[in-house]
Amino acid sequence: MELSQLFIKEAITLNLTTQDKDSTLRYLAERFAEVGGVSNVEAYVDKLAAREAQSTTGVGDEIAIPHAQDASVKQAAIVFARAEQGIEWASFDGQPAKLIFMIAAPEGGGEHLQALAKLSGILMDPAAKAALLEASTADEVIEVIARFEQTKAEEAAGSNSVADTPEAPVKSSEPYILAVTACPTGIAHTYMAEEKLNQAAKQAGYRIKVETNGQTGVGNRLTAQDIEQATAIIVAADKQVEMARFDGKPVIVTKVADGINKAAELVERAAKVDAKIYRANQEDLAGSQNASDENESLGRKFYKHMMNGVSHMLPFVVAGGILIAFSFFWGINSANPADPTYNQVAHVLKTLGDLSFAMMLPVLAGFIGQSLADRPGLVIGFMGGVFANPGVLAGFNAAGIFDNTVASGFLGALVAGFLAGGIVWLLRKGFSWLPKSLEGMKPIFLYPVFGVLIMGLLMFFVINSPMGAVMTGLENLLNSVPRELSLLLGFLAAAMMSIDMGGPLNKAAYVTGTALVTAADGAGSDVMAAVMIGGMVPPLAIAISATINKKLWAPEQRNSALVNYVMGAAFITEGAIPFAAVNPLKVIPSLAIGSGVAGALSMLFGSVSYVPHGGLFAVLAGGVTNPVMYIVAWLAGGFVGALLLNALLKDNK
Repeated sequence: MELSQLFIKEAITLNLTTQDKDSTLRYLAERFAEVGGVSNVEAYVDKLAAREAQSTTGVGDEIAIPHAQDASVKQAAIVFARAEQGIEWASFDGQPAKLIFMIAAPEGGGEHLQALAKLSGILMDPAAKAALLEASTADEVIEVIARFEQTKAEEAAGSNSVADTPEAPVKSSEPYILAVTACPTGIAHTYMAEEKLNQAAKQAGYRIKVETNGQTGVGNRLTAQDIEQATAIIVAADKQVEMARFDGKPVIVTKVADGINKAAELVERAAKVDAKIYRANQEDLAGSQNASDENESLGRKFYKHMMNGVSHMLPFVVAGGILIAFSFFWGINSANPADPTYNQVAHVLKTLGDLSFAMMLPVLAGFIGQSLADRPGLVIGFMGGVFANPGVLAGFNAAGIFDNTVASGFLGALVAGFLAGGIVWLLRKGFSWLPKSLEGMKPIFLYPVFGVLIMGLLMFFVINSPMGAVMTGLENLLNSVPRELSLLLGFLAAAMMSIDMGGPLNKAAYVTGTALVTAADGAGSDVMAAVMIGGMVPPLAIAISATINKKLWAPEQRNSALVNYVMGAAFITEGAIPFAAVNPLKVIPSLAIGSGVAGALSMLFGSVSYVPHGGLFAVLAGGVTNPVMYIVAWLAGGFVGALLLNALLKDNK
């Protein structure tokens, strides 16, 4: 289907009067419902808000493209609105959104992704944007989209693609630029960067081919011939892309936002070969060490590699934690055949949960290794996580192979993930002398065999003991903290969960709590209990605030806020993000104090969490000791945060 046919003419608004993002999303959804496009406005608005919580759909240049799927959407459609003054959308360039395109699709449909890709490309044409700003009727809006859609289709079939013009091979004296664009969600920014780079190259008179690593897959893939003929290559990406193919070529590595905002500069640098030579055996390891000053800092790289492991680990943590918590319904020891409360169902649930937990450390280390060194790093890191697992070490000790070896657990798995990158780098150096004819042996034979061997020796004889000692020392230190200071510890751990809600501080607190609960070998952790309750308070505080002072919040905000009762109970801290973004200087401190109070009370009541996730569901299942007082602490923190919110925001009515 053509993009212009997705626009609902009857729902187009050219004089939008809403004041903020939330009210705009609700207005667009209601307009869509008026023409019969969606049957459940509330459900669809919740989906739109959840998408905004992941990352803003304000793509910059005064454009926003909110989008979501929902079962109540009858067919894919685009609802367009124009705001003369603009609406604050937290766009990456800081500009308010004047042109807003809401893309709706039925659940499971991919139409909205295709529409996003097409629309993003069209909107990067300044003439298209200008025409939409000047359109005076809904028919004119659709005509503009249809006209520029046709123009883009003709350009795609024209001279931009070398593959389509074999009669005009690239001359060695002419610059031929390649580019790869990719953003974390693989939707709007990926294709906007593609369009901007194409425009910049066309204006400068250079030939260019841009590969997109989008949500629907790789588009316009670069061929071996393209790479061989290329003058230089631009990689504008915020996620991992296939890099080894560029070995020996000049490569500029930068952010996808620079592909949009600095396209002309990047194209000129590529044409002048203002880039260092890419070496795959180092670049795959270090995340573009040869890039220019535009690269991320070392700390940012470390965080990104670590979060690649943590994000893949979390589903195993959630699955294992919830299953183990369910096993506690029959008693805390009901999975133990020797206990009077033994129950076979509890035994099965506990076993399944433990097996899921057992995958946590290998997955953490493996995907850190993959982020650093691609596929070879995955298997070596994965095995490093296995070698850090207490259960594996217990088996070796029982067999007398490595007597009294200490398991390093979570910290050891973190080290193993980064160590995997170093091992791959060494192996690539060590086997660089092999002839090209044996190149295929490296990733499937030499790297895995020697990598796992080196990782095992290092973990058993170098890493496990000191990291295990550090982990044991941390546990002992926390256990020796006086009751008065433990309250402060609980306050800080819980407050960290709500300061950046999904950011580095939040993840640091969560990772620490998870490390402690996994190292406790079934004994649970009071720090984990404080961490979890700290993440449960922000959504609850938002919901209570909207309940006790209805006039403080706009109707659309109040309705969305009530969903946070469920999000808080489920330990989904991110539910509070859209509300914190409205006034972060007032909202975030209120939420942090509320979380801190809850964490301190959790410590005071002696609550211990046996699982690192699950929220209220884990509490009710028996996954947290003193469940009644734990819930009291959660509610108290929510009310403290809500009262502070209402006191600080009363002037904003």
